[in-house]
Amino acid sequence: MSQTTENPMKKISLEKVVLNMGLGRSGDIIEVAKNALLQISGKNPTAREAKETQRDWGIRKGEPIGVAVTVRGEDAKALLKRLLEAKGNQVRGKSFDNFGNYSFGIREHIDIPGVKYDPKIGIMGLGISVTLTRPGYGIRTRSKHKASVGKKHVISSDEAKDYLVKEFGVTVV
Repeated sequence: MSQTTENPMKKISLEKVVLNMGLGRSGDIIEVAKNALLQISGKNPTAREAKETQRDWGIRKGEPIGVAVTVRGEDAKALLKRLLEAKGNQVRGKSFDNFGNYSFGIREHIDIPGVKYDPKIGIMGLGISVTLTRPGYGIRTRSKHKASVGKKHVISSDEAKDYLVKEFGVTVV
């Protein structure tokens, strides 16, 4: 009687979806981008500040130059379905890394289903990063006794592709 059961510690799940708009300058455009991300995700975005001064580009350290929002849980799954739909339910195989992360971009945010054109916002592009996780991944970020995830427990790019195909019905090109 050999029954094959899946190890519950190997179950892959969606940890978070991060939407990012790197604008490269501060001013009113930051508020416009915040409104765009709020319209897309329904969550309050935060400004991202420059890490160092770039004199050639006129950017000072600490100046807001981008906007980002992180979405987790069931909201993240629903948002990711809409974002993948905007890309025609196709994902590129080379957009996966070796740790269960997937990134892609959308040139016009109005391509996302449920987002209408607003003349105050205009048309903006954004980058999306998807992070997958397994039980036990918390050892990387906990405050005491940090440790690395074992080689056999890390999510490979093939496992991440299989998860997206199975859960979201996308095709890998």
